[in-house]
Amino acid sequence: MFKSICIFSGHSNPVLAEQIATYLEVPLGRVKISQFSDGEVFAEVRENVRGVDCYVVQPTCAPVNDHLMELLVMIDTLKRASAASITAVMPYYGYARQDRKVAPRTPITAKLVADLLQSAGASRVVAMDLHAGQIQGFFNIPFDHLYAMPVFLEYLQPKLQPGSVCVSPDAGGVERARAYAKRLGSELAIIDKRRAAANVSEVMNIVGAVEGRDCVIIDDMVDTAGTLTNAARALTERGAKRVFACATHGVLSGPAVERIASSVLEEVVLADTIPLKPETAKVGKFKVLSVARLLGEAIKRIHHSDSVSSLFV
Repeated sequence: MFKSICIFSGHSNPVLAEQIATYLEVPLGRVKISQFSDGEVFAEVRENVRGVDCYVVQPTCAPVNDHLMELLVMIDTLKRASAASITAVMPYYGYARQDRKVAPRTPITAKLVADLLQSAGASRVVAMDLHAGQIQGFFNIPFDHLYAMPVFLEYLQPKLQPGSVCVSPDAGGVERARAYAKRLGSELAIIDKRRAAANVSEVMNIVGAVEGRDCVIIDDMVDTAGTLTNAARALTERGAKRVFACATHGVLSGPAVERIASSVLEEVVLADTIPLKPETAKVGKFKVLSVARLLGEAIKRIHHSDSVSSLFV
């Protein structure tokens, strides 16, 4: 009997891929990924994948270009090995913030990545908590957009006191924060943020009552943590009792870890879509929750042609 499903992993998050394979009760597929002396990526699949549904788990986190190229090369390898289908499982979709032209003569790189994945041979894409949901429209192949919300809600519900507030750090995240507030039975607050330059933000005003309450800042990612720590400080100045943060993707570039460590934030809850560096994990303010079961269940449902959206009802 030929096997019908195989999970492969690149170098970006092998631990998460292993956990997904364990949940699905299948061994992780054997693949050798190496580089030539000039940096060219080479992949060799050491499994018979002819007629097999293949899933490549590869968040395109830092170094983004290396991991993206690994993913493209693995997809091409599987296509040329006659795989029945190839699903790119990208818990973190790199370049997602470049989803539109923000000025004249600038790229839409999120669309370019979509074109590259399709040209390489991907037949489906699975991603989690996209920076902009409209990125799904860049693809002409099936796209499953997953949410880490069920994992976060299970952790947050017993932790928050009655009357807590879910806070959106900017206008673009209001829908996300509202969804959390609805399920937690919390109030909603919005921070009016003005950005002077890339990776530089300034909190201008807070819309909503936060005085004497637990506040949870809800976002899709934490990059340099400037927005997050500024928001936390503004909430504290407005009388918030405790301030937490909840974000799916812990990019944590530049001074992010130092900013969070010295901030008023009590805890920053992240998903394991991007692996935390060992030195970062030692900082006491981070709590990492696994989304392996959620991704594994989604893969199982895709494979059996069951509903994925019912996971989030």
